[in-house]
Amino acid sequence: MRLLLLSDIHANLEALEACLEAAPQYDRVVNLGDVVGYNASPNEVCDRVRALGGTIVRGNHDRACSGLSTLSEFNLVAAMSARWTQNTLEPDHLEWLRNLPQGPLRQDELPGLEFVHGSPRDEDEYVLSAPTATLDFHLTGHGDIIFFGHTHLQGGFSYKEGKTSPFVPTYEGGGPFVQWKMTLAAGERYLINPGSVGQPRDNDWRAAFALYEGNGGPGDVTFFRVPYDVQQAQARVLAANLPERLATRLALGR
Repeated sequence: MRLLLLSDIHANLEALEACLEAAPQYDRVVNLGDVVGYNASPNEVCDRVRALGGTIVRGNHDRACSGLSTLSEFNLVAAMSARWTQNTLEPDHLEWLRNLPQGPLRQDELPGLEFVHGSPRDEDEYVLSAPTATLDFHLTGHGDIIFFGHTHLQGGFSYKEGKTSPFVPTYEGGGPFVQWKMTLAAGERYLINPGSVGQPRDNDWRAAFALYEGNGGPGDVTFFRVPYDVQQAQARVLAANLPERLATRLALGR
């Protein structure tokens, strides 16, 4: 089973289309949440994501932009974007977002795998450090391979014999399209983040995604970075009168 792993698209149509065009052959899509928010193509992205199907986990922006939670925990820029998104989304897409399932999600045909937005403990938790990851690894009854999003950072953590170790893709070469393959080891557990499609925050502006291939064992994960039309995405943000900061950060990758 080959899983295309997408997360944190954040209404960036140009980035999503670039990822789908660059993606290798896959059997199913897994979306780890935050389909909308920040950027200016929420309806177009919802159309595309719904057509792709697969497994979709609710993100905190999906929850807020569909009116399921208040905007009190968002900073001013995020709250302004969420309010604009609420007013821009078509009713059918609003209803779809409201009905997205909260993680953790599992599929019977994918034993040992688990899908969350923030973490297995909390869909709003940022897994940014080994101590936080260790708390999640210590939970009982969860998958050996947990795919998460929310941080907008590619990479993750491995756990073996009581030790948690971080890892990040190490891309080589100067080409615009790059990939890095990681073979998962038997006897280890993993928290794996494919990175953000629509708003990376690791100082690399290119859209991020990943591909998981089980191969009857722990499997492999290949991380990707792909260029996209940032200028067009920025133009959409500015034309919608969203905060200029949202356009600027796309070119900075943070």
